[in-house]
Amino acid sequence: MNLHHLYGFIFLFLSLNVFGQNQEDKIYNAVDSFTANPSAEALQNLGNIESDFWKSAKPKTKDELLAIVILNCNKAYYENQFGQTLKAVKSYENAWMIYQKYKLKNYDIVEFCLKPLGNLYTVLGDYENAENTIKQYYFIATQEKNKAQKTAAILNLSNVYQNTGNVYKAIELIENTIQTEKLSNTEKGLLLNNLGTNFVLSSKKTEAETSFLKAVSFLKKDKSQTETLANGYRNLAQLKVNENDFAKASEYFEKAKTEFNKTSNREPRKIGQFYYEAAFIAFSEGKLAEAQENIEFIFKTLLPSYSSSKSKLPNQNSLYAETVLLDALDLQALIFLAKNKPKEALKSYELSFGIEEMIQSLLVYENSKIITQVRNRNRTEKCIEIYLSLYEKERKMSYMESAFLLSEQTKSVVLKNHLKNSETISREEKLILQQLQNWNTTILKEQQKLELADISKINEAVKKQNELMLLLKTKQSKTGSKKNTNFDLSALYAKLEKDNALLIEYFFGTHCIYNFTLENNKITLHKIETEKNAFPELLSFIGLFKDPSAITNNPKKYNLLGNKVYKKLQIPNPSKHKNLILIPDGILSFLPFEALINETSNTTNFTKMHYLLDKFDVAYNNSAELYLNSNTLSKGKQNILGVFPIFKKTNYALRFSKNELESIKHNFKGQFFENENASFSNFKNNSIGKSIIHLSTHASSGDLETPASIKFYDQEILFSELYNLKLNPDLVVLSACETGIGKLYKAEGAMSVARGFQFAGAQNLLFSLWNVNDYTTSVFMDYFYKEIKHNVSFVRASANAKRDFLKDETIPNAKKSPYYWSAFVYYGTIEETEKPTNYIFYIISFLAVIGLFLGFNQYRNGKSSRNSQNRELQKNKIQNH
Repeated sequence: MNLHHLYGFIFLFLSLNVFGQNQEDKIYNAVDSFTANPSAEALQNLGNIESDFWKSAKPKTKDELLAIVILNCNKAYYENQFGQTLKAVKSYENAWMIYQKYKLKNYDIVEFCLKPLGNLYTVLGDYENAENTIKQYYFIATQEKNKAQKTAAILNLSNVYQNTGNVYKAIELIENTIQTEKLSNTEKGLLLNNLGTNFVLSSKKTEAETSFLKAVSFLKKDKSQTETLANGYRNLAQLKVNENDFAKASEYFEKAKTEFNKTSNREPRKIGQFYYEAAFIAFSEGKLAEAQENIEFIFKTLLPSYSSSKSKLPNQNSLYAETVLLDALDLQALIFLAKNKPKEALKSYELSFGIEEMIQSLLVYENSKIITQVRNRNRTEKCIEIYLSLYEKERKMSYMESAFLLSEQTKSVVLKNHLKNSETISREEKLILQQLQNWNTTILKEQQKLELADISKINEAVKKQNELMLLLKTKQSKTGSKKNTNFDLSALYAKLEKDNALLIEYFFGTHCIYNFTLENNKITLHKIETEKNAFPELLSFIGLFKDPSAITNNPKKYNLLGNKVYKKLQIPNPSKHKNLILIPDGILSFLPFEALINETSNTTNFTKMHYLLDKFDVAYNNSAELYLNSNTLSKGKQNILGVFPIFKKTNYALRFSKNELESIKHNFKGQFFENENASFSNFKNNSIGKSIIHLSTHASSGDLETPASIKFYDQEILFSELYNLKLNPDLVVLSACETGIGKLYKAEGAMSVARGFQFAGAQNLLFSLWNVNDYTTSVFMDYFYKEIKHNVSFVRASANAKRDFLKDETIPNAKKSPYYWSAFVYYGTIEETEKPTNYIFYIISFLAVIGLFLGFNQYRNGKSSRNSQNRELQKNKIQNH
């Protein structure tokens, strides 16, 4: 072969193997090249390969699409290795979305995509996505009879339950698995390690230690489990720290360090997590310099641009959504406090709040958003304490204002963001969110069937949810996240002055309750000490409302307890302000403040007792921001939608609901549905354009497993099913039992029927805090609507209805117990309803004015003529004279 032909052959070979590569080979070669020499910079090349693939107009084959899935899984693995957690999540999500959409096969999608993705969701606090992902690969592993992946799913699912407060559910899951499955010693060790952590959280320290020690004994035998063995020793070390046995804790931690250092391919976040625990142990022992050294090592590991400075804190712009960074900054703040540097601690906490906001912006599901708020509350409580101590030293009002604003930022965050976003997100995003909610309802209703639940139906719903969630994320990334606007404190002061009101916002902490009182353009902060993280008088007082006989049989006890709670909650006496706005928190959300006793007496006559109701008209709200930005009430005549299932001739019959209906009909025009016409569809189809929506029916607060619900004639509706409604009435009245009760989260409030209506857009609500009496409710509602007819504010109508109820001589003393009249609380604006314009009156008045004007002119002209005649007459008289 001559040289020319040889060059031609080489060129042809290169053309076929380099320039003529098909897409599939090009992708695999890029992946192989990258994995041979991975680096954070080289990741960009994989991104470019994928981008070019999608830009190509050629049809995509399944083999090529599978190659893109594998590229994304590899990219995600190394993004996680290089500390790029959010990018890793997105890459895994892309891989899973393509794999599902094109129904690809012949790849272990569980091992290389779903398992790490579920774990990353858990790390970020995206617990509902984590649970959905894990359940999906558990289902796949079960179908494929892959025992190792089933065990991994159980382990990771128990992690999710542990992080979401379902500790006993996690314990039950692990113990059942250990008892029923044939497991290897390594698998037992992994599960026992996790079981021990759950025992710690359920305060079973002995069982926890036994579990950890068993785990260590199993894991020691498997040399491939150095990382999990290290975790076992770390758990034992943490247990001993909690017991103040620092010598034993150090011993266990040194063993953990030895095993951890044997582990290859350690991710930066795992290194950071390990040194965080080292820092925490050092801090617990009072070794501040050692703790600081470990914290700085975490910053250097996770933030390449970090350099230790005088402030010790990283640059805000270098931070990203990472929980290890969050923990490190929180611990850094505690180190500053231990060194008596409160202002530096506040700066550290401020950086933590910034990371928390980033994490929140990534979450889609309501439950995950609510649960992650717990971290924020603990941090907020520490900051409030710092601001209070600084105020006591320097007497600067700015510290009080900063503390209040932090408290306010924890109030009903999910609800507030939902209401803001509903005004700005695209129609497409709204439709996806509605479908997500519908599938969530399907899952909840199927789960309520317990043993009869259809697992395949639940799995299908979870799969649909997952697809919608991934689709929603692609839409959100295009529109970008919306930042929270700053709260305008001066506008709040002005509104309070205009409304003749004072405002009290409570923050229920782990060690005490904080009372922020806003009155006369200033903030007062009261710290209310509690006993061992409890408020026994408050719990006893609320407990009296579980049974009507508890108060009527012992009015003296009610009087004393009501007064103790009143004093402890630091409610000021009214000065010039008649309206009181309350922002409750925690279990205070279930307290009827109006029924508190401001002055004790020996009377058994409920009318003569001294209630907070005598001093104030009380309006509640979820947050000061919602009060400040409340919508203006509509003008014109009240137009009511009334829904009265009544349930005649059934076990659910509401005999006095008919009286309630007739009373409202007598006072107002509107649209009223009763008995079988009081269906959910009639309610939905006729709620738009109504100024008042009134539902007189049955409702339930649910329990830890069963959500709150409200009953229409044809079906029972979960509170979350109301989210998709679009309501904008002036007022919603929920004349039913327990409509304000549900699973309680300190920051967010109760997951109640009332919350469902708030999510749907109702800003002003009247709802109940316990089981209400059918008869007394109808009497109260009669008084309430008579007040509304006279155009008084909703808050005044509620207060006056209670006062009129107490004065009603036809009601026996036993039925005047606060159990009967204080069940209903009003949440919303204290703006007065505008009197409807009476055009006939104005026309008649206008005509009358014209008539008077013409009459006056005629009179004036007549008078002028008479005066002229008189002058002429006087003139003649003079001349004659």
